[in-house]
Amino acid sequence: MEVLNVELKHGGYSEQKKAVQNINFSLSKGELVGLIGPNGAGKSTIIKAIFGLLEEANGEITLENDSKYAYIPEQPTYYEELTLWEHIELVKAVNNIGDEDFYERADQLLTIFRLQEEKHHFPTSFSKGMQQKLMIIIAILVKPSLYIVDEPFIGLDPKAIKDFIFILEEERKRGAAILMSTHVLDTAEKICDRFLLINHGELIASGTLDVIQDKSVPNGSLMDCFYHFMEKKL
Repeated sequence: MEVLNVELKHGGYSEQKKAVQNINFSLSKGELVGLIGPNGAGKSTIIKAIFGLLEEANGEITLENDSKYAYIPEQPTYYEELTLWEHIELVKAVNNIGDEDFYERADQLLTIFRLQEEKHHFPTSFSKGMQQKLMIIIAILVKPSLYIVDEPFIGLDPKAIKDFIFILEEERKRGAAILMSTHVLDTAEKICDRFLLINHGELIASGTLDVIQDKSVPNGSLMDCFYHFMEKKL
């Protein structure tokens, strides 16, 4: 069953300048799809289109009925006046989460990401990686149907990356769909079911790695295939 369907004829930040065009894809329950492209390719514009934040957009974005989504941004966003734990309590209140095990799950996640000692500290004192972990924890606690994740690995240490990937796998088993924008192609190649290759605002290739290899570099890495398609567009 589709959790997200995107049919975007074009979109951008003014009527004159179209940042993306002819972007069509969908995500099914339990699926992890990699959104791959260089800086300025249009990945962030596609994410904004999904959220309905583009000034100009022509197309249709459809979310499964009653579905929740959670966004993990590349640049952590938080309230300077709230401690880590107060952020967690705010998430519970805003999303009206009544799960009896909510605080137990929160404590488990703090332990996994080694943030227990910072539980009552302010995120302004955290490193970028610690702030990113807070964003991940908040998203997971919501139990969304759809995750939209933007460059999640930047700033995370190797253990945190491994833990995050494990948690994503558990969320997929629960049925959550995940759209992940990343430059870390070797990791994406290992964990994603399919890929959307974006360049100059267009979808230049899509499908499983096998499908993409068949159309570009047989037995090549995701990076090899991506550069093949980029060179064809030059």
